[in-house]
Amino acid sequence: MDTIMKGEESEEVEIDLEDSDEFDNEEESHMLWKAPAALEEEENIHTSTMVEISDTKPLINVRDPRGINDCLKVTFEDVIAEPVSVRSGDRVWIWSNALFEVSRIWFYRIVTVLLAIPLSVFSGILFAILSCLHIWTVGPFIQCISTGTRWLQSLWEVVLGVILRPFFLSAGRCCAGFSIHLVKE
Repeated sequence: MDTIMKGEESEEVEIDLEDSDEFDNEEESHMLWKAPAALEEEENIHTSTMVEISDTKPLINVRDPRGINDCLKVTFEDVIAEPVSVRSGDRVWIWSNALFEVSRIWFYRIVTVLLAIPLSVFSGILFAILSCLHIWTVGPFIQCISTGTRWLQSLWEVVLGVILRPFFLSAGRCCAGFSIHLVKE
């Protein structure tokens, strides 16, 4: 397999190197190439006014890729369990299982329809406000404080290096000779 790579962000593209009119055999192998990112795209990515961000596209098949809600994987057997000594009829057990699953799924869908969009809008607004505050107030404030107090940082490093470090090194060397042996009686 021949690969051409340019940086870490190359995409894998399947290229069919055979003519479809000449060969009807679909067992012929296809060659996979690493296509380099287009030079024009790399140059225009910083100058373009609209940048497409692929992280904002919703995942349709994998909706919890980081496993945030693993604790919510609840099945019928996790909620209802009959001991061997006390058992209901088989039909009751089967219908209970079916009704549990159907009601869990449909009530989740109904509640999701009613609450998901308003809560998504609220969460989006909240995170936008928090991001804006962090970018335009918290970040510059911390930068101003750290710039204005560089002398205090230097003074603290001197105090730690001249006074506290030798003291704790001496205390550590003094206590290094002690050993504790525990004996069971």
